[in-house]
Amino acid sequence: MRRWNGWGDEANQMHLPANGDRFLIERIGDASPLPNATLDTVLAQVPQSRLVAHPLIVTAAEDRVRHARGQSLPDWLAMRSGDFGVFPDGVAYPETAEQVAELVRYAYSQDILLIPYGGGTSVAGHINPFQSEKPILTIDMGRMNRLLDMDEASQIATLGAGTPGPQLEALLRARGYTLGHFPQSFELSTVGGWVASRSSGQQSLRYGRIEQLFAGGRVETPLGCLEIPTLPASSAGPDIREMVMGSEGRMGIISEVKVRVSRLPEEERFYVIFFPDWQKAKSAARELVQQRIQLSMLRLSNAIETETQLALAGHESLIALLERFLALRGASTGKCMMTLGITGSRTQCKAVRSQVKKLVREFGGIYTGTHLGDKWAEKRFTMPYLREALWSKGYVVDTLETATDWDNVDNLLNRMEENLRTVIADQGEKVHVFTHLSHFYGQGCSIYTTYVFRSADTYEKTLAWWKTLKHTTSELIVNNRGTISHQHGVGKDHAPYLPVEKGPLGMKAIEAVMSTFDPQGQLNPGTLLVD
Repeated sequence: MRRWNGWGDEANQMHLPANGDRFLIERIGDASPLPNATLDTVLAQVPQSRLVAHPLIVTAAEDRVRHARGQSLPDWLAMRSGDFGVFPDGVAYPETAEQVAELVRYAYSQDILLIPYGGGTSVAGHINPFQSEKPILTIDMGRMNRLLDMDEASQIATLGAGTPGPQLEALLRARGYTLGHFPQSFELSTVGGWVASRSSGQQSLRYGRIEQLFAGGRVETPLGCLEIPTLPASSAGPDIREMVMGSEGRMGIISEVKVRVSRLPEEERFYVIFFPDWQKAKSAARELVQQRIQLSMLRLSNAIETETQLALAGHESLIALLERFLALRGASTGKCMMTLGITGSRTQCKAVRSQVKKLVREFGGIYTGTHLGDKWAEKRFTMPYLREALWSKGYVVDTLETATDWDNVDNLLNRMEENLRTVIADQGEKVHVFTHLSHFYGQGCSIYTTYVFRSADTYEKTLAWWKTLKHTTSELIVNNRGTISHQHGVGKDHAPYLPVEKGPLGMKAIEAVMSTFDPQGQLNPGTLLVD
């Protein structure tokens, strides 16, 4: 069963190895966990619903608790402390596009605020209700999870917007196809959520981001149904499809999604290569992408993340052997780990492997084959469970992500890490910070930074530390040529920083589009735009 106060299935656990405990104690100190609230305690706080009865709406306390928060760190602290703040007044579980349209009409007629809910994986406050005089209705799309049509000639699949990643891939693979969109939230996140937040998957080098995969679909708006046709390309004015992507529920609720799928590849393998230092590793990654070598994924860990991953991997004797081997080859202190995927026909994969090996040798790369790559693939969707493992030891973990041009990568990365390491030093706290580059383009790449710190002696103080870490670094990002979000969307948490990126005229244009579709301002207010 899914956890009510954290990530994923209760049956799935991640444990830190003994050397992982030692590693964290050495870097940021020993820690003590904060107490967790019980579900019964939280259920007792849920107030009476303000909604008029409707056959599609449930007002039971537990449904409302399970839809009150996402997966941001403030959400985590709220769930663990039991201090949720605000609950939706009800939850609807539509099963058809027509029922979604009915709920939108009902909400507009009754002056109800609407929040769309896909997999509940938002880390930016997209789905959180807020204090309002108006009742709030959350629409859970989880029952709209079917493959509605498969056009094999055009390779376009039509799916219910609430279809989660694993189910989507199972439905397509039964027909010999894949979407190839694998965000880290894949276990729970949905195809409609991917479109609404402009998601990026781990193998975007082969399959593309959601921008390349989203072909069309259906959006239920207060003014009626918006149908987006599937065209291979068009020069007929601004692209409505592009407007829907990243709209985060402000234009309407996406009910059906048409996506461009691919035939299943003959072969797919993942490899790990080590480099003696960051500059050689980064240069190799840039060359791989700018030479358009046909990789399916590429991830480059800086020296601290490489050290951290090896320390938390367990298997101390095997890791020690690997360390000795790498040292003999010239990669010891300061080494960086690259993980890459090669996907396609056997002939393609053979040619790409040859190209990769030749190029990385020019930068001192040490090819280690598929063993470590296979381990990465096994655990690629389990990392969200790390928060649970660290929390039980008294540590808090969160991430920040952005993207920038190649000429600015080191500047921005170093500023982000330095700020996170030092900004709460006056509280006597150390922060362990590490980074990888996870999505690559000829122009630049994304920067994905993880930071770990000890929980304070109260929830309030822990949240205050997080706010300092998050907000000072977010300001630094947008003022140093970075986007406020490469793959997690805007939500409520990032909305204050969006005007720096878009500018006054850009913000005016976005506001005009949203108000055109939602003239009464009832669709997910406070998300994307600061209302």
